[in-house]
Formats: sequence, C-alpha cells, structure tokens
Amino acid sequence: MMPLTKSDLGYRWVTRIVAILGVVVTAWAAFATGPMLIHGHPAYIILLGVTLVVSLAVAARSWLPRAPRNPVRRGRRVVQAVLLVASSLVIAAVAWLVPQSAQAPALGAMKSDSSVTVTEDATEIVMAPTGVESPVGVFFQPGARVDARAYSAILRPLAESGHLVVITKQPLGIAFLATGAFASARAAHLPVIRWIVGGHSLGGLVAATDAETFAGAARDQVVGLLFFASYPASNISQVKVSVLSISGSNDGLSTPEKVAAAKPTLPASTRYLVVKGGVHAFFGDYGPQAGDGTPTISHNQARAKIAAGSVAFVNGLGG
Repeated sequence: MMPLTKSDLGYRWVTRIVAILGVVVTAWAAFATGPMLIHGHPAYIILLGVTLVVSLAVAARSWLPRAPRNPVRRGRRVVQAVLLVASSLVIAAVAWLVPQSAQAPALGAMKSDSSVTVTEDATEIVMAPTGVESPVGVFFQPGARVDARAYSAILRPLAESGHLVVITKQPLGIAFLATGAFASARAAHLPVIRWIVGGHSLGGLVAATDAETFAGAARDQVVGLLFFASYPASNISQVKVSVLSISGSNDGLSTPEKVAAAKPTLPASTRYLVVKGGVHAFFGDYGPQAGDGTPTISHNQARAKIAAGSVAFVNGLGG
C-alpha cells in the first residue's frame, strides 16, 4: 500500500469544495425560490433534494479517514474528473434554474370568486368561469423559468369572458420539457372542444408546435394561436389557424426586429398588436428581466392592453 499522492490529495480537496458548493448553492436556491417550491412543478424541488442529499453524502465521505491504497489508475482518474465536471454542471444548473416568482397582482388573481374558480395542482393552473362556459378554451405555456402563476392576472379576463384557461407548469420551468402537456390536457377539460394555444417567449415556440400538430385534429382541435412576445421556431405559414401576435415596442428580448423577421413564417392572415412602450416582462407579473428594454408605459396599462387584445381575439373564435 502507498501513501496518498499529491494528486490524490488534490482530488480529495476538489471533491470537498464541489460538495460543499453543492450544499450552499442548493440551500440558496431553495431560499431564493421561496413559495414556488410548493407552487411550481415538482421536478425542481426533486432536483434540489437529490442534489442536496448527494452533496451532503459526498462532503461527509470526503472527510472520513482512509487507509493508504495503491496508486489510482489513469482510467479511474478520468472517471473521477468526469464526475467532478458533471457534478459542477448540475450545481450550475440548480443555480441557473431558480425561477422568477409571481408578484402582485398575479397572486391576487389566483383567488376564486363569484365569476371565476381557480384550482391548482402540481402540473397546471385552471381558471374556470362559474357561469356558462364557452366551447373554446385557452392553453398557455409560460416563459422560461417563470412562475406559472405570474400569468394569472393577464389571463384571468379570458376566464371572466367565459373561457376555460389552463396554464401549464413546466418541469424545471422550461417549455421544451412540457411539449406533451397540451396533448394530455386537451381532452381532459369539457365542455371545451376547440382550443387556442398560446405562450410567452419560449413558451410561444412550443405553442406554435402544438398548433401545427393539432390544427387539423378530428376532435379537440386547435383553432387559434396566441403569441405573447414570441414567434415560431419553424415555418407555420400554411397551418390553418388564426394567429394573434402581441409584442412590446420596447422589448429587449423578443425585439420588434425579431418579431418582424418572423412574419414570413406565419400565416398571411396573422394579426399584430404592438403595445407601445411595453417590454418583455410586462407579459406577466414576475418582476424585471435581465436584458429587457426600458418601458415607457406603466405595467398596469400594458397588462390591460394585452388582456383586452387577447379577449377580443379569443371571443372572435367562437364566443
């Protein structure tokens, strides 16, 4: 048996540092996420829990005394290096995936009253009108790493107008991980028989894919597509759906130039509503967003314009 080499000691200390960093980052992420740990999709809290447990176990094991052993072979050293890199990437992902939580007035809009019943479970938020319900419903995909509740105030007027509204909760807050959400929900909510799919930012890309897939469906088909500061990732100009694109003139992320460049990929009948002075973060209630533009209109004014445009569009597709 050989004593520990400098390489062994170096690996042990790097392991300790990465494990401790995992504990610290996970604890910070849980604190920063706050109430959304129980209001978001369970995938994130599971990721936090697994990362915390593994980090604690590795940290504890790295401090246990070990008997000297034979030199580590090169192949094993490569495996150790790969594990350290993979662990570091997971810890970085935990930090990056911290969501932007819903703020007022979205949180207030989550309450049921005489006109709208709001229910919430692990994978979706449902706003149902208490009166006569339209056969046309709305399924909405949030933007990346944004609390699904953040869209409740801007979408609630649709429910108040008689339309069922479903806001999906995406695993880890990423729309591309919720590509099957609409397929699962479309037949589960009666008396809706026709759907408008919509989304904010990255969520709009997934909504466009759903529109392309289900526009010609024999039942529970998609008849409309609603973009909030978004546009499709592919050419859907031949898809037979009504489209409304709502954007902000001061959006620093889905800029006016990007929205204009995407027009050839949309049906010729697409309607466009530009909220003058609006920015990317005004399409929900979750606070400022990095890289966004500077608004020249109040958030309340922008929200009212976006909601009114959405209601007019959905009402026009089936009352």
